[in-house]
Amino acid sequence: GLVIVACSNLQRAYPAVAIEVQQALGIHKAFAFDMNVACSSATFAIQMAYGALASGSINHCLIVNPEICTAHLNFKSRDCHFIFGDACTAMIVQKKEPHQNFDNAFKIIDTKALTQFSSNIRNNFGFLNKPENSDSEAPDKLFIQNGRKVYKDVVPLVEEHIKSHLTELNIEVSGVYRLWLHQANLNMNESIAKRILGREAKGKEMPIVLNEYANTSSAGSIIAFHKNNSDINSGELGVICSFGAGYSVGSVILRKL
Repeated sequence: GLVIVACSNLQRAYPAVAIEVQQALGIHKAFAFDMNVACSSATFAIQMAYGALASGSINHCLIVNPEICTAHLNFKSRDCHFIFGDACTAMIVQKKEPHQNFDNAFKIIDTKALTQFSSNIRNNFGFLNKPENSDSEAPDKLFIQNGRKVYKDVVPLVEEHIKSHLTELNIEVSGVYRLWLHQANLNMNESIAKRILGREAKGKEMPIVLNEYANTSSAGSIIAFHKNNSDINSGELGVICSFGAGYSVGSVILRKL
């Protein structure tokens, strides 16, 4: 098996938090690692798990997304301090054997990832910095962003990414029943959904959990998925899509079993 801890805000650099999770859960004959693709970490981890399962190198994967976002916020900056929350999500991705039946499970139809370098969302804290430098005199060692530029860049990037992913699989947009998007900004998500659907999203087509959890980085789209999937019927399709610093975009197309 495999354990992946994928998030924006890891507790430490090493040893890998994923290996500690593996030990704590008593997962033997497996390997584990941490990964960071900012807010896209969860969908990128699903892609890693999906590829490993397809290759036959593993049969099960545990993905954990612990986001301690508030630890890296500059509370003197109105551009970020009120946006984020802390949360953790976890998923099991595994092969389905013919005799197995799962309640409320989804089949991964395909995954797609994209990265394109940008410094509009950035945190410069790292091995070349001392912790005591992470204060108001060095605000770039905490979370910083150019929010308006991010909005203008990311909305069309995510629209094209999801549309092209669906096109590659010969799936019509009209056949997608749910868009579980990264929970960064209500206006951003409404714009993305409108561009993809060609109209305003209706009802639960594009669920929002920002009002309850705030922006929880990579955990956000998974929380939206978890709290808004029980009403999906067998055979219906949905898309989990996360996006963020990098820029990075990851999409996972699912079908309800």
